[in-house]
Amino acid sequence: MSVLTDLRTVAVHRGFRRLFTVRLVSQSGDGMFQAGLATLFFFSPENLATAEAVAAAFAVLLLPFTIVGPFAGPLLDRWRRRQVLAVGNAARVVLALALAVLMVTDGVSVAVYVLALVTLGVNRFLLAALSAALPRVVPREQLLIANTLSPTLGAVAAVLGAGVGFLLGLLVPDGPGKDGLVLTLAAVVFGLASLLALRLGKDQLGPDLGARLRGAGQAWADIRATAADLVAGARYLVARRTPGAALGVMATHRFLYGVNFIALILISRNLLADPADPAAGLAMFGLLSGISFAGNGLAIVLTPLAHERVSPSTWVVICLGLGALSQVLMATAPTFAVIAPAAVLMGLAVQGAKIAVDTIVQRDTADGYRGRAFSLYDTLYNGAFAGAAAVAAAVLPDTGWSRAVFLALAVLYLVLGAGYRSAVRALRDEPRPVSAG
Repeated sequence: MSVLTDLRTVAVHRGFRRLFTVRLVSQSGDGMFQAGLATLFFFSPENLATAEAVAAAFAVLLLPFTIVGPFAGPLLDRWRRRQVLAVGNAARVVLALALAVLMVTDGVSVAVYVLALVTLGVNRFLLAALSAALPRVVPREQLLIANTLSPTLGAVAAVLGAGVGFLLGLLVPDGPGKDGLVLTLAAVVFGLASLLALRLGKDQLGPDLGARLRGAGQAWADIRATAADLVAGARYLVARRTPGAALGVMATHRFLYGVNFIALILISRNLLADPADPAAGLAMFGLLSGISFAGNGLAIVLTPLAHERVSPSTWVVICLGLGALSQVLMATAPTFAVIAPAAVLMGLAVQGAKIAVDTIVQRDTADGYRGRAFSLYDTLYNGAFAGAAAVAAAVLPDTGWSRAVFLALAVLYLVLGAGYRSAVRALRDEPRPVSAG
């Protein structure tokens, strides 16, 4: 099936159309915001792009939310998800405007880093809410299609938003006003996403009334209950077996991809461009990221076709095989002609596997636990990437290219695929009826 055919299939549902619109607008603002951060951390003239420096930047961006992230899940299972989307985007308006003012008046400071971290934390919360809400707006049998389109086209919107931010950076003269303008535009887009969320019904996105009643009361009571809820949610996912195994393979896959992503930044900045020219490094990274994103686009087309022939878990194994192939290719030579097709394979592998894992987790998780499931998902997702950054700092040279590292990653991809295939066979890959406990 084509993308347009798939989109027509799920777009007949008004709730999906409205939720999808919120995602597209919200993630386009994310792209603008994150493009500014990427330029600041990795491609500004005052920052040297060593493996250690890049890893430290990713630790600052991701590790705090790996720790804080789990607290989103119990709240998503208690609070109306429509309100989370509306209020969360409204909060980002305030944060982005405050950042814009700080950049114009004081420049980069500790306050800028703190507000950037808080803004990214809200973003993670919103993405978890969007994933948890999706089964409320499409029928169960259309979840794979919805999961194929929503996150991937949301990523398209983020790339377009980043492109707009980057273009503004080229057109506007250097200075604090440039960063302030991009952040102000991102704030406007966040505000639009907040208003669009209000078109959804107050209770349309769940959770069920019973789940909300469990957490009725003051917010502090919800937060105090978080630890016990997360333990219960983790036990539930393990007991359900298929979503627990899927989350495990996703986290490991994300770790392997994270090492590749750090390598791609270093290769773009220090190997394929003059290290003394950060603008050229940024342009090369943008080109390679766009090429890798073409692999994400292939996942949109190939995943539904694969689903007609194989189960989601089998598609995960195939994607891991493609990941191994990308690493073998990367190990052959440190040239653009080799790295570009490897980036396509990496994009296809990571996005195709993510779509399948999303489907497995949503399919086999009860609605009352879905918020916690995707909060744990997000925590593992970020934690694996932060861990990958630390490992990359230890094993990668500053050029980002190492034949031994890429071959080792290829072996790990194959081991992960074989292990997951064996686990799925043991489980017989047959979803059991979803229960609330």
